[in-house]
Amino acid sequence: MGRLLAGLLLAVSATAPCAPWLGCGYSLVGAGLGGVSSVAIRTPRNDSVQAGLEIIVADALRRELLRRDGTALSEDPARADLVVSGRILPARTTAQSFSSAILAREHEVTLALALEATRRDGTKIEIAGEPMRETERYLASADVEAQRKNREEALRRLAGLLATRFFDAVGEGVAP
Repeated sequence: MGRLLAGLLLAVSATAPCAPWLGCGYSLVGAGLGGVSSVAIRTPRNDSVQAGLEIIVADALRRELLRRDGTALSEDPARADLVVSGRILPARTTAQSFSSAILAREHEVTLALALEATRRDGTKIEIAGEPMRETERYLASADVEAQRKNREEALRRLAGLLATRFFDAVGEGVAP
């Protein structure tokens, strides 16, 4: 029992200098969005031929927002401090690596998003690098269903990455 208490005291004393109540100055990177307390996310318009891609992107944006501390997801754009909207540009898929029989072994998909964040007063937050674009490789397959699933997983990864980049940029635009 004495060793357990000594170990506990050692752990507390080691972390005490950075305890939040002592104000050591450390904070989570990418947490929150400045003074924004609520964000509404409108499902983006899908200008690609990939059916359901707007749902994947909207889900990634919502997940990224909920992952950040201090900002709530609002269902009502009229009540939100910030409204996210935009569109998905046509996704591009190309074969990238080939076997000796000239069959594709890997494909590459590029996802581009033109998103904007609008404050309650109607002003837009400037986002550098719009539209945001990212590329991912995925395995080709002779099985059509496996090929579709591999592409969808790649698009989900891209949507998550772009959602993170978007909210990082929004946070920089909101910061005083």
